[in-house]
Amino acid sequence: MSDGIRSRVGAIDCGTNSIRLLVADVGDDVRLTDVLRRMEIVRLGQGIDRTGVIAPEAMERTLAMTREYAGQCRELGVERVRFVATSASRDARNARTFVEGVHAAFAAVGLDVDVEVVAGDAEARLSFAGATADLASLGIPGPYVVVDIGGGSTELVRGTADVGAARSVDVGSVRMTERHLGSDPPLEEEVEGARRDVRAALDTIEREVDLTGVGAVVGVAGTITTVTAHVLRLPAYDSQAVHLARRPAEEHFRACRELLGMTRAQRAALPYVHPGRVDVIGGGALVWSEVLERVLARSPGAVVVTSEHDILDGIARSVS
Repeated sequence: MSDGIRSRVGAIDCGTNSIRLLVADVGDDVRLTDVLRRMEIVRLGQGIDRTGVIAPEAMERTLAMTREYAGQCRELGVERVRFVATSASRDARNARTFVEGVHAAFAAVGLDVDVEVVAGDAEARLSFAGATADLASLGIPGPYVVVDIGGGSTELVRGTADVGAARSVDVGSVRMTERHLGSDPPLEEEVEGARRDVRAALDTIEREVDLTGVGAVVGVAGTITTVTAHVLRLPAYDSQAVHLARRPAEEHFRACRELLGMTRAQRAALPYVHPGRVDVIGGGALVWSEVLERVLARSPGAVVVTSEHDILDGIARSVS
C-alpha cells in the first residue's frame, strides 16, 4: 500500500433485488477512497415472500455474479472481503446453501471471505454508518433518520454521532410488488392494500424509533436514489447529481405518485430507471412516500436528503 493507505477492502451487499460491490482503499484516517463500485440486479428474493426459499435460478444468477465479483477482488488486490446478505437470505430456509456457494466462489480465487446473513437491526446500523459519515461536516443537521428501502425490507435508524435506535420491517419494493401490485398500472385497491401493510409496519417502527425532533431524513439505496433522479428529471442516471441532493418533500411525494401510477412501459422509457427496477420501483416509491409522510408529520422541519453512501460504505468501514 502507498503512503497514507492502510489497506484495500472489498464490501458486498446482497439484497432481495440487487448485489453490489465496493472495492475501496482505507486511509490512515479511516476514510474510504473508491476503487470500484458495481451494481447488478439479480433478484435473489424472486418469489421468496410466497415460497420461503431461494429459487434455484435466482441462486444461480446471484452466485454467478458473486464468482465474477470474487475474481475482480482478486485482480484488484483486495486484502479482506466482507459479504453481507440481507432480507431475502434472512427469510430463506435454504440460506445455508447460498452461503456455502459464496464461500466456494471466493475460495476458487484464493480469497477468504467473511459471509454474514445480518439481522435487520444490524443492517440498519451499517446503513447509518455509511450514510452519515460526512453529513455533519457539510452542515446537514441531526438528529438523522436514515431510511434504507430494499427489495424485501425497510430499515429506519435514528442517531447523530452514534446510533440511538433502529428497526427493520418486512416491507420493500419487491415484497410490496409481489404481494399487492399485480396490475399494470396498479389498481387503486391494490395500492391501498400495500399502503395498509406499510402503515402497520411504520406503527411497529415507531414503538422503537422516535420520529420527533428529527433534523434530516436521509434516504439511501436504489429505490430512493431512483425517485430522486425522477425528482431531478435527469437525462441519465448521475450519481454525483443524486448524492446529497436536498429537495422539498412535496417534490418527492409528486415523484412517488407519478412512478406508482405509470405503466411498466412508461417507467422503462425513463432514462434513469435501471431495467431491473422497472417492475418494482412503483412499490418502492409507495414505501418511500409513506415513510416520508410519517416522519414529516412528527418532524415538520426536517430536511430531505438523498445519499449515495449507504450500507455498502458501512460494510467497507466495518472491515477497515
